[in-house]
Amino acid sequence: MSKETNSAEVLLNQNVAPEQFDWDSFESGLNAEDRSEKKELEEIYNGSLNDLAENDVIVGKVVRLTDKEAIVDINFKSEGVISLNEFRYNQGLQVGDEVEVMVDKREDKTGQLQLSHRKARTLKAWDKVNELHETGEIVNGFVKSRTKGGMIVDVHGIEAFLPGSQIDVKPIKDYDQYVGKTMEFKVVKINPEFKNVVVSHKALIEADIEGQKKEIIAQLEKGQVLEGTVKNITSYGVFIDLGGVDGLIHITDLSWSRVNHPSEILEDGQTVKVVILDFDDEKTRIQLGMKQLEAHPWDALDANLKVGDKVKGKVVVLADYGAFVEIAPGVEGLIHVSEMSWSTHLRSAGDFVKVGDEVEAEVLTLDREERKISLGIKQLSKDPWENIETKYPVGSKHVGTVRNFTNFGVFVELEEGIDGLIYISDLSWTKKIKHPSEFCNVGDKLDVVVLELDTQARRLSLGHKQLQENPWDKFETKYAEGTVHTGTAVEVHDKGASVQFEDAEVEAFCPSRLLEKEDGSKIKKGETAEFKVIEFNKEFKRVVVSHTGIFRDEEKKAVRESSNKAVAGSSSNEEKSTLGDIDALAELKKRMEEGK
Repeated sequence: MSKETNSAEVLLNQNVAPEQFDWDSFESGLNAEDRSEKKELEEIYNGSLNDLAENDVIVGKVVRLTDKEAIVDINFKSEGVISLNEFRYNQGLQVGDEVEVMVDKREDKTGQLQLSHRKARTLKAWDKVNELHETGEIVNGFVKSRTKGGMIVDVHGIEAFLPGSQIDVKPIKDYDQYVGKTMEFKVVKINPEFKNVVVSHKALIEADIEGQKKEIIAQLEKGQVLEGTVKNITSYGVFIDLGGVDGLIHITDLSWSRVNHPSEILEDGQTVKVVILDFDDEKTRIQLGMKQLEAHPWDALDANLKVGDKVKGKVVVLADYGAFVEIAPGVEGLIHVSEMSWSTHLRSAGDFVKVGDEVEAEVLTLDREERKISLGIKQLSKDPWENIETKYPVGSKHVGTVRNFTNFGVFVELEEGIDGLIYISDLSWTKKIKHPSEFCNVGDKLDVVVLELDTQARRLSLGHKQLQENPWDKFETKYAEGTVHTGTAVEVHDKGASVQFEDAEVEAFCPSRLLEKEDGSKIKKGETAEFKVIEFNKEFKRVVVSHTGIFRDEEKKAVRESSNKAVAGSSSNEEKSTLGDIDALAELKKRMEEGK
């Protein structure tokens, strides 16, 4: 039976007046002493509840640990719960440890007090992080995970960003190796508005290196030999870490032999000995060398080597003008393209050799002081100009290959190293050739005859037309002055016309004034007519003709015949001159004068 029922029964049984009835005891079910104790507890509870506000940071004690949570006592009516995920940075958390917490919720749906250690650490951490940024103090951080462009680092409960470029002074290939590690960092940037923090581990390394660098730089001297580590390889050289100071070995200072790329000599991380060649005033740019630690290869070159000796080597560099051949480690000689063949044609060195070829050559010049040597390949074969008079005497006939043209002739190769020139005037007896390309093409086979030979100047004059009979000998009779021929005006211009005769052997020239026809018009291009030869020059191969002269000659002939008849009639006195005869003679005279 309940306390309320008992009280009612007592009240009824004792006949107590209503105004004297203890309603508090009746409603609460507690007697006066119990109610007093409850009131004291409520005052204590309400006091602690009012003092405990959300977002306050307080210190609590870990009283129990489960697989997923930490139970923390903060002297509140109930204990708070915090996920163990918030203590990942602190793997050694134990019962009894004091931790900073923030009230997240005083009561959740189940009446449980919700606390947050992460929020408490974050709030406190912001003040600490700002302080670290101002002082530059080093801080420990836990690398939580990878992210785009870098890493996420827990610094006093704040997730800071560590850019990939700020992890180390060297480029990092494997970021995952840092995940889960605790490292030292320096706060380099803070954005209070967005609560962003950027940290750097590289800054600490650079600070150490800077101190070492100053110490090393102070001791540097030209000619000093040091040991360093290959830091970076480029196409133009290698950067060497001298223990905090970087120096550059240019590709030309790696080896006395020619180097195509520094990676042929060195590799990343390799330890090498170098010599200091030079540096600027601040010693920030240091020039190093490796080959200088070895004797110059010219000093080891055979002392008995002389001009005319034969040497063997490998082609290491090729250019249009020649090839460089390494005849000993670090000793190169140049074979100019003109020394590769007896041929005089302009060609590239690549037509004869390629990089990597093993060749034999003759020493042409040798300068040990300047360390220069020139070589030749063609000297190993017989000079084709020796006994040239026997092989190519004047008047001998040969077949050659057209190699190239000039405005004045054609170069024909009779054999490797033997070229001859056919002047444009010696190509044809009859054709008027403006450029040799009108007559033949490069690569054509051409019959030639030797016209002149100059062994000292190495010149050979050739002819092509001389292989045929000179047609101008017979033209002299066929196209004699006064002869008439049928021809076609193949080209007409201001000065006259080029006339091609029917047999197409000779092309004549007709001056413009002599192109006039009997009706007063002029012959046009493509028109065929009769022409009279008025000039023939065998030496200059020139024929001049006239069309006008044909009908003008007929008029003159008619005048002469009429004049002769008139004179004959007068002398015989058989007829008398009439006025009509005189008029006819006057007309003929006028026409003759106009034709002059």
